[in-house]
Amino acid sequence: MNTTPSLRLIIDSADASPDGADFIRPLPHSIEAEQHVLGSVMLSAVALGEARALLDGSEFYRPAHTQIWEGILSLADRGAPCAPVAVAAAIGPHNLAKVGGAPYLHTLISQVPTTVNVAHFVHMVRDLAYARKVVATGTRLAQLGYASSGDDIAELRAAVATEVTTVTAPDTRGWPAPAPLWGGASDDLPAFPVWSFPGWLGDYVSALAEATQTPADLAGSLALAVLAVAASGKVWVRGTTWTEPTNLYTVVVLPPGNRKSEVYKAMTAPLKAAESDLIRASAPLIAEAKLARKVAEADAEKAERAAMSAGDEILRAERLAEAQDAALRLDETVIPAEPRLFTANATVEKLTSMLAEQGGRFAILAPEGKIFSILAGRYSGSPDLEVFLSGHAGEEMRTDRMGREGEDITAATLTLGVCIQPGVLARLGETPEFREQGFLARLLCSVPKSLLGFRRADPDPVPAAVLDTYATNIKALVLSLADLNEPHTLRFTPEAEAAIIALLRDTEERFRPGGDLAHMPDWGGKLVGAILRIAALLHLAEHLRTGWDRPITLATFTNAHQIGEYFTQHAQAAYDTIGADPAVADARALLEWIRRTGTERFTARDVVQALRSRFAKVAATEPGLRVLESHGWIRRLPAPPPRKGAGRTPSVAFEPHPDAFGDTPEASR
Repeated sequence: MNTTPSLRLIIDSADASPDGADFIRPLPHSIEAEQHVLGSVMLSAVALGEARALLDGSEFYRPAHTQIWEGILSLADRGAPCAPVAVAAAIGPHNLAKVGGAPYLHTLISQVPTTVNVAHFVHMVRDLAYARKVVATGTRLAQLGYASSGDDIAELRAAVATEVTTVTAPDTRGWPAPAPLWGGASDDLPAFPVWSFPGWLGDYVSALAEATQTPADLAGSLALAVLAVAASGKVWVRGTTWTEPTNLYTVVVLPPGNRKSEVYKAMTAPLKAAESDLIRASAPLIAEAKLARKVAEADAEKAERAAMSAGDEILRAERLAEAQDAALRLDETVIPAEPRLFTANATVEKLTSMLAEQGGRFAILAPEGKIFSILAGRYSGSPDLEVFLSGHAGEEMRTDRMGREGEDITAATLTLGVCIQPGVLARLGETPEFREQGFLARLLCSVPKSLLGFRRADPDPVPAAVLDTYATNIKALVLSLADLNEPHTLRFTPEAEAAIIALLRDTEERFRPGGDLAHMPDWGGKLVGAILRIAALLHLAEHLRTGWDRPITLATFTNAHQIGEYFTQHAQAAYDTIGADPAVADARALLEWIRRTGTERFTARDVVQALRSRFAKVAATEPGLRVLESHGWIRRLPAPPPRKGAGRTPSVAFEPHPDAFGDTPEASR
C-alpha cells in the first residue's frame, strides 16, 4: 500500500541539494484505500451510506477517483443502481477514458474481497486527505515567511492564524449533535405531553398548572397516579404474551416553594370524595358484620361452656362438635375494613396490613418523600422493600408476624404518587438496596424545570366547568371500578398489538452497546410494561364507566408511548442525580480526560494507563465508553482487516466528537 508515514517537510536549504531533489516527495495518499472505497460503494448501498457520511469527494488523491465518486453519487441520488455499467454511463464516454475506461471500474470491484471493512478505508482516505492539507498549509506558511519584509508583522500573524485555522478547525462531518450526559439539566428535558391525555383530563392538568404557576409535569404525573388508584387491583392489561397490573410508581422532583402541596391537594380531592362515598356505602355492611361477629362470639362462648360442662362422654362429644362449628362460624365472620384508597405515609408493616385489609389494592400519595426514608430503614434499621417490589408486580404476598396472625394477599397492587425535593432524590443512591433489588427500576420519575422566579402574579383560575368535570369523572371512575366483583383484563386491537411488537423489537435494540438504554437495563426492562399500564389508564379515562368492556386502540397506545418516552428521558436525568448509574460517572470522567488532554484518538488501554486509579482493567472502561458512544461524544473507529499470521488483534480505537474539546457546559462539567 502506497502510504507515506512521515509528514515532515525538509526546509533546511543548507542541507538540500542544489537542484531541489530533496524537496520532491510524494504527498500522503493510498491508491489502494481509494480503490477499496470506490469498489465497495459500487457493490453495497450500505457501504455507500457509510462512506457518504464522511467523504464529499475532495478527499481522493487521484482526480479520476473523484470523477468516479461523483458519478456514483449522481446515480444514488436518483435511486439508480451503482453497478459499473451504470457508473460508466453516468460518467459519460468523453470522461470515461480519462478515468481508465470501463475495465478499470470492474477492476475496482474485483479488488474488494468484502465490503465489511469499507469504513476502515474511508477513514484512511479521509485522514490522508487531512495529512495532505497539513502539508499544503505548511508550504503556504513557509511562503508567507519568506515573503515577509519584517515591517508587516501584524499582517503576517493574521495570515498565519488564518492558515492554521484551516487545519485546526473541527470537522463535524458524520457527527450528530452530542446529547447531554444529563445531570438534572431540566432545560434539555421534554415537557410532559399533556396532549396525550383525554380532553377533559388534559384540560384540567393544563388549567391547574396555569392557576398554580407550576410545571404541567407535576399535575400530569399525579394525574396518572390518581387514575392508577382507581384502576389498580380492578383492571389488568394484556400485552402480547403477558399481563400487567395498572398501578404505577410516579415521582415528581421539584425544589421547595413550587406549590407541590397545593397541586397534590387539588389532584387528590376527588379521591377523598369518592372514599367518603365508599365509607358511607359500606357503613351498614360493617355494622351488620360487627353485630354478626358479636353473635358468633356469644354462640362460640356458649358452645364452649356447654362442652366443658357436659357430664357423659356421648353428650360431651356432641357439645364439642357444636363448639367447633361455632368457632368456625366465628372465624368466618369477618368485619370488613373501612374503605381506604390511600395514605400519605405508613411504616412498611402498617402498609402491608392496610394493603391486606383493602383487598390487595392501596396507594401512597404524598406531597413529600418521607416514604423513602421509611423504606431505607428509618424505623426498622434496615431496608425493607418487599411490599413495594411485590406490590408493583401484582404478586401474591404471604406475611407471617410474630405474636399475630399472618396476612395473605392474592395479588398485591400498590400505587405510589409522591412529590420530592432534589435532595431526597440524590440521597436515594445512599441505599444500595434500592438499585440492587430493583426498586429504582420501578420509578417513573419526572424532573421538570422549576418556574420559581418566573411565575405570574395574576394567573388565570381553573374554570369551574373544567374543575367540575375532573371531579365528577374521577369520582365516577373510582366508584364504578370499585363495584367490580372480579378483576377485568383489557386487551388491545390488532393494530395496537402490532405496535406493541414493534416497540418490543425497537426497545430491545436500545440495550445494545451504544444504545440509550444500554447503561440502565433495569429501568429499560420495565419500559414496555409501564407503557402498557399507561395505555390502560388512558383508555379508562377516555371511556370512564365502560372502558373495561372494549379494546385499547392504536391511538391510545401511541399516546401512552409518548408518555413513556417522556419518562425515559427524565429517568436518565434522575438516575444521574441519584448517582445510581456508575456508568454515567465513568463517562463524565472520560469526557473530562479527553477535554483536558486533547486526546484525538485513544483505546481502552490508553484510558487504563491514564486513569489507572479509576479503571483497573480494560473491562472496567466498557460501561463509561458505552455511555459516551450512545450520547455521541465518541465514535468507534472501524477496525482494520484481520491480520494474516500471528500477532495480537489491534485494540478498538475511539475518536472524540469535536465539541468534546470546546468550552461547552457539557464538555467542561
